[in-house]
Amino acid sequence: MSVSNISVVPVRTRRDLRRFARFNVKFYKDNPYSVPDLIGDTKNSFTPSRNAAFEFCEAQPFIALIDGKVVGRVAAIINHKANDVWNVRTVRFGWIDFIDDIRVSEALLNAVAEWGKERGMNRLEGPFGFTDFDPEGMLTDGFDRISTMATIYNYPYYPEHMKRLGLETSAKWVEWFVHFPNPVPEKIQRLSKIVMERYNLHLAVYGRSKTKEARKYAYKLFRLVNEAYAPLYGYSAFSEKQIDIFVRRYLFMLDRKFVTILLDSNDDVVACALTMPSIAMALHKSQGRLFPFGWWRILSALRPKSSSLVEMLFVAVKPEYQDKGVLAILTNNVTSLINSVGCAYGESNPELETNVKMQSLWSYFPGSEIVRRRAVFYRMI
Repeated sequence: MSVSNISVVPVRTRRDLRRFARFNVKFYKDNPYSVPDLIGDTKNSFTPSRNAAFEFCEAQPFIALIDGKVVGRVAAIINHKANDVWNVRTVRFGWIDFIDDIRVSEALLNAVAEWGKERGMNRLEGPFGFTDFDPEGMLTDGFDRISTMATIYNYPYYPEHMKRLGLETSAKWVEWFVHFPNPVPEKIQRLSKIVMERYNLHLAVYGRSKTKEARKYAYKLFRLVNEAYAPLYGYSAFSEKQIDIFVRRYLFMLDRKFVTILLDSNDDVVACALTMPSIAMALHKSQGRLFPFGWWRILSALRPKSSSLVEMLFVAVKPEYQDKGVLAILTNNVTSLINSVGCAYGESNPELETNVKMQSLWSYFPGSEIVRRRAVFYRMI
């Protein structure tokens, strides 16, 4: 499609996919707060043989051009599984970036809407990815802080464009900057012990083999996430094939000392919490590339005591344990581990404002505060 001298074209070739993937990196090259995705990861996301989400999704990336120069990008995605679960006909937009020209953002969203309508959709919403493990939610506050590795950074004019184009907010997220107390407060230690004894729970003890531990717990963890997150807005459960890919691709990044797994008397997983040293600065310096030095920066950042900051990837609790004080056990163990490696601060991934149970967790950490807000926007088409 074309608006004035703006053309929005579907990505069909490898060259176009490279332009799509590199645009964000080039666009934010001089911005100190943006943490770009690895270019290879972005390309893999839109390669069906490398992204298991194509089992239940279809997608089409687009680039916007003015005089042959890329001035914006967006991906149209239909997650049929999520649409069935939530009983909607939504086409998602994700990976959206654009210069500060309302004609460009309008043309990009129109391209997504037209693509969606051709496939029977009647609702446009985003930014969303294929699933909840893709970055989602447009930054609406907190533009002066470096992002985490798993979140979107965007310029302040992005949400203003959404409003000018008639989109309304459909969900909001917050992100926390957390001060870890050292030592762990006695109240948390005491409550943790009481809950452990009352429900006959215990923490997983890992063996020497990282591969064996992955086989033992990885699938259980993802199934727990599917169960715990099912009621959350727009959630789409992970398939077995997706879990396979996540385990193979990202296992090397996880240090087992940062993985807390809580088990019941039958050794079934009832809760888990994943954290890791922040690699945001390493990704920022690498500018989307693993080579020649990106891999070394990332591995260096993953070493314990390399930073005083950790990223809290996710917390999941089995539904029947969510009101039984289990968060105190996770809080006690995670804080103790983080203190032991010399970290003092953490940043959470986006959490829905309406997720009261998760928000209550941070009451255990005096001085903690919300540092970023983000939203998804929608309109009928």
